[in-house]
Amino acid sequence: MRTYHLTTFGCQMNEHDSERMKGMLESLGYSEAEERERADLILFNTCSVREKADNRLVGHLGEAKRLKREDPERVIGIGGCWSQSMKEKVFELFPFVDVAFGPGQVHKLAEFLTTDSLTAQGYFEFEGFTGRLPMKRAREFQAWVQISSGCNMRCAFCIVPSTRGREVSRPLEELVGEVERLSADGVVEITLLGQNVNSYGRGLRPQPRRFSELLAAIDAVPGIRRIRYTSPHPQDMREDVVRAHAELESVCEHVHLPLQSGSSRVLKRMRRTYNRGRFMDRVSLIREYVPDCALTTDIIVGFPGETEADFEETLEVVDEVGFDGAFTFIYSPRRGTEAATFTEDFVPHEVASARMQRLVDLVQRRAEERAQRFVGRTLEVLVEGESRTDPSKLRGRSRHNKVVNFEGVARPGEFIPVEITSATSQTLMGHETLLARAIGA
Repeated sequence: MRTYHLTTFGCQMNEHDSERMKGMLESLGYSEAEERERADLILFNTCSVREKADNRLVGHLGEAKRLKREDPERVIGIGGCWSQSMKEKVFELFPFVDVAFGPGQVHKLAEFLTTDSLTAQGYFEFEGFTGRLPMKRAREFQAWVQISSGCNMRCAFCIVPSTRGREVSRPLEELVGEVERLSADGVVEITLLGQNVNSYGRGLRPQPRRFSELLAAIDAVPGIRRIRYTSPHPQDMREDVVRAHAELESVCEHVHLPLQSGSSRVLKRMRRTYNRGRFMDRVSLIREYVPDCALTTDIIVGFPGETEADFEETLEVVDEVGFDGAFTFIYSPRRGTEAATFTEDFVPHEVASARMQRLVDLVQRRAEERAQRFVGRTLEVLVEGESRTDPSKLRGRSRHNKVVNFEGVARPGEFIPVEITSATSQTLMGHETLLARAIGA
């Protein structure tokens, strides 16, 4: 049997694309190899959002080149956003690569593998949504559902619109049908995916839809106990979506709301379409309807032209909001983006690094303070497996998307009440309640 090994870089959309690649490959008769050197097909699903991902990919490709030299019949493939951004240059830089394809061309990998092509092939055209492929899910009880592809925003720092194309939403009825099939297959938690997930449905014809409509329709599917989504845009975080968190039983008490910067001046230069005041208004609206909601965010440090005063405004917002967690990044220029031309305003790396450390310290301090509200409470935890730090304990997630390590005897996929006994900035600790054991008995 032919074997494959797939390495995934980047976001949750890439993780979902990788599940589709795996499902497609296994439908063609491939099996997954745990080690790269044992694979007949070596694949990389790439990211181009951060420079760090590019650098990691180059290191992995060095090993792939060696393995290809040892076995010339081995097939090397590169998919994803980095591949889309480079197009035919992939083959110039890495002539040992056999096939390259963008995120909208995953299905073309099967076409390449089932033909007798003797030359390298590249597939980079946008074809709208191409997600109707079999999936190999990482966990049988959780699933990604891609509700749209592409993005119509023009953020100055972001390469995604050029790698995933214009926004295209899937019909609501089609999505509900997919969720119904997943529920029948044992899925209890759905994560909806889109580059700007809460702008869903506006371009649908003949009947435009709203994201809140989709949430309500999926909430009504029997068996689905949790709905998550990522990533929304503050511009489109409207009252009907926020109310869905309060009114729909399965929509979780967690919103990931990307800030990027706390300075209205920097936000304008980033072309983010909102200012600090608008962002804080969205935070207030969320906490009005869902007081216990967990808020997480993305923040870029050192965007070209960011002054010390601008950065202090970011710290002020972080301190005032008290995020439950944040993904923080030092700005790195991406080819083809507007911000990459702001060369005269680049922030020195040592300055950006020092700011990053100050930001991380504040984020972690406020996150740990926020996490203390859970101590003494009993939370519903969806068990995912063993704790990564202590095999004698179990790991799961609360509805707030907090990782919970706890003592118990539950199986993956079960919902267990866990009494929280302590908390850090990133993790809650606790034990399965006696009530849960009594119910289980």
